[in-house]
Amino acid sequence: MNKAKRKTIIAGNWKMNKTPAEAKVLISEMIPLVKDADCDVIACVPFVDLAVALEAAQGTNIKIGAENCHWAKSGAFTGEISADMLKSMGIEYVIIGHSERRQYFGETDVTVNQRVRAALDAGLTVILCVGEQKVEREQGITAELCRMQTKVALQGVTAEEMSRIVIAYEPVWAIGTGLTATADQAEEVCALIRDCIAELYTAEVAEATTIQYGGSMNDANAEELLSKVNVDGGLIGGASLIAEKFAKIVEAASK
Repeated sequence: MNKAKRKTIIAGNWKMNKTPAEAKVLISEMIPLVKDADCDVIACVPFVDLAVALEAAQGTNIKIGAENCHWAKSGAFTGEISADMLKSMGIEYVIIGHSERRQYFGETDVTVNQRVRAALDAGLTVILCVGEQKVEREQGITAELCRMQTKVALQGVTAEEMSRIVIAYEPVWAIGTGLTATADQAEEVCALIRDCIAELYTAEVAEATTIQYGGSMNDANAEELLSKVNVDGGLIGGASLIAEKFAKIVEAASK
C-alpha cells in the first residue's frame, strides 16, 4: 500500500449469497467492527440486496456496490440491470469483468469495455477485474494476458475518468479454491498492471490508481499481501460473508 499516493480499498464481493434479511444482519454486524477503518470499505451485494444494504449502511463508512451492470441504458435484455438503474438507487460502485462473469456468462474483453463505459457514463466507480487462469500462468503469459485485459477494458476511458477506476487483480486459479498468490506474485502482477496504466496514460495517473488483489485474500494472509507497495487493498469473496473475518482484513488495511 502507498496511502500517500492513492486510496486503500477493501471491497467485499458477496456473489450469489445472502437474502435481503440476511444482508441486513451482515451489514449491521459489520458496522461497529469497521467504523474506525483507515481505508475505504465497500460491500458489493446481489441485486435483490441493494436496497436493504443501502438502508442498513446509511450514515456509516460502508459504501454499497453492485456485482455487474449491462452496457445498454434500456432495452430487451431480460434479467439485466443498467448502470443508470444502479445510480438512481444511490449505488456508487460496480464490479465489472469478474472471472466468474467471463467464465460462466460469456463475458469478453469487448463486453467488459462496453460495461465499463456505461458505468462511467452513469457516474459510477468501476472495480475492474483482470487475471489469468492456471494454464495461462503455467504457459508464462500472465503479463501479456493481464496487460491485454487492462488495455481493452480501458479503451475510450480518459485520464480524468481513471479516478473512478479501481483495478482488481484476481488470478482465476486462486478464486474460491483456497489457493492464494504469494505476496510476491501479487506484487509482481499489480506492478505490471500499474506500468501498463502508465503507458496508456501517465506515471501520475498510474501512481494514483488503486490496484487491489483478489483471490482468496483472507484474515490470515491479508497483512502480508497488503504490505506490498503495489497492493492497494482487496476484493474479498468468502471472507466478506463473515463480519469478523472481513473486519480483520479491514484492520490490516488500516495499518
